[in-house]
Amino acid sequence: MSLAIFDLDNTLIAGDSDHLWGEFLIEQGRVDAGHHRERNDFFYQAYQQGTLDIHAYLEFALAPLCGFSPDELAALHLAFMQHKIHPILLPKAKALIEDHRNQGDTLLIITATNRFITEPIARLLEIPHLLASEPELQDGRYTGRATGIPCFQDGKVKRLHEWLATSGQDLSTSYFYSDSANDIPLLQAVSHPVAVDPDARLRDFATANSIPIISLR
Repeated sequence: MSLAIFDLDNTLIAGDSDHLWGEFLIEQGRVDAGHHRERNDFFYQAYQQGTLDIHAYLEFALAPLCGFSPDELAALHLAFMQHKIHPILLPKAKALIEDHRNQGDTLLIITATNRFITEPIARLLEIPHLLASEPELQDGRYTGRATGIPCFQDGKVKRLHEWLATSGQDLSTSYFYSDSANDIPLLQAVSHPVAVDPDARLRDFATANSIPIISLR
């Protein structure tokens, strides 16, 4: 059995759940539209360019969560899944997941997007293991702060090795599927890296290093 690791945004789904959550909050009138869209787009562009300050971004992305009760957040996320996530699910991604599941492989999503947004998506995809950037909780409510190592760039590798130390898994026959050049450190760490509908920088890297390129679109 192998370890099959998947990036989430623009890999298993045809969009970025973090950016879409910001757009959803704007549409629902839950944040200041002008300011939030400007910052949301700024950070997304920085992510695409490989210049994202992950700590500044998490401070921005997590701040709205502390303004809602757990029940309010649950209702908002349910509507978010219906309106933003279900329309961008990819049948080919589901088939890839099922191929690995049928082979008895261990399935893991590893994503920079925070756990509040991604945990319900992982459940929907029936992927039992998730490593994500972690929002801080106190007394059942979000504080608006992050905790631990952000699950981004080299941080993904660090978080994965922490997980491996307690999971009984290893990277000897591991796969990692990703669309983003931000994930090159982890692609270099696994035995079977795969570029999925890659951005331009990852496509160049994959071509230069004979990494397979596939499309799930």
